[in-house]
Amino acid sequence: MGYGVVDCMIVPPDPVLPAYAGANVRGIVPALLAPGRERHPRPNWMPESAWSAPAVVLLVIDGLGWEQLRERSALAPNLAALAGGPITTVAPSTTATALTSITTGLTPGEHGLVGYRVEIAGEVVNLLRWASSHGDVRRSVEPAATQPFAPFLGDSPPVVSRADLEGTAFTEAHLRGARQRGWRLASGLPVIVSGLVAAGERFVYAYYDGIDKVAHERGFGEHYDAELVTVDRMVGDLIDRLPAGTAVLVTADHGQVDVGERIVDPHPDLLRMARQQSGEGRFRWLHAKPGAAAELLVAAREHHGAQAWVHSRDELIAAGWFGPVVSPPVAARYGDVALVPYAPVSFHDPADSGPFALVCRHGSLTSAEMLVPLLCAVS
Repeated sequence: MGYGVVDCMIVPPDPVLPAYAGANVRGIVPALLAPGRERHPRPNWMPESAWSAPAVVLLVIDGLGWEQLRERSALAPNLAALAGGPITTVAPSTTATALTSITTGLTPGEHGLVGYRVEIAGEVVNLLRWASSHGDVRRSVEPAATQPFAPFLGDSPPVVSRADLEGTAFTEAHLRGARQRGWRLASGLPVIVSGLVAAGERFVYAYYDGIDKVAHERGFGEHYDAELVTVDRMVGDLIDRLPAGTAVLVTADHGQVDVGERIVDPHPDLLRMARQQSGEGRFRWLHAKPGAAAELLVAAREHHGAQAWVHSRDELIAAGWFGPVVSPPVAARYGDVALVPYAPVSFHDPADSGPFALVCRHGSLTSAEMLVPLLCAVS
């Protein structure tokens, strides 16, 4: 997504806002599992074949953005042949938030897992690892209390994902009550899923994370292309194995932007007024020191308005970025000022680090990050 210059002033593009009331990832599970859904009109963004099929497999491919898939359709003939198109994910466009919206059918402002690194009870908690700078926080930040809503409308479908994700705190927070069926090699995912449907399961949730991992570590290149080819073959294998008439619905939690070495340190004026940071590089929250929130917002716009949408928490809540309702306890998990890049950059926080530098990132509201596929085939 580009931006223009008028009279030497940067004109930011419009953000791609989540269509929470329509074609959005949060609506998939309610559309498929709501009691009596057959008596209601099919949402116009839901493929008809998924709506009417006797059994549905919902496959979430972490990190597979619509724009990235469309640009490489020749590498993914099975995915390219599926019916459907793009829908929006949530804000921020990040895994913990989007997966929870997918499984619960709720907006981020409702379910409360509002980012990658979130301030809860005075600590910044990495929600995927469920850890703070002091280590594991599962006892002090209980997953079921932090995200109290039952996934899958209270049903307990089988969930097919990596075996080592079973029993983690984040799994408990967004998948509790589901029946875990872990795969150890990607080749096992179609085998397990097809076996469940053959045994009579009418809805199966499956999750694959290889695209996201490769994009983070290697960027867009040969490794990414090879992984996309592998994923496409896996989808083809799954469709071929399933009992006749089963619908396979493919979506994702977010897309990606190649940031590379374009890492931006928040201006020292901002750091002087901030007590800490949370979020992630493409949706960076600044938590103001007491009494400094207004001044922090002004300074953030002055120093970083040419790279990012810069807004206060109240502005983003009022604009509906996180859904029509944000309860006070959930609002308290956000920072005071958000730096949300529209340029291909990432905002640095020394406390937000991992084993390697990330090449591709996500979290912001550009089309590359916000648009994800919703595609369907019938076996």
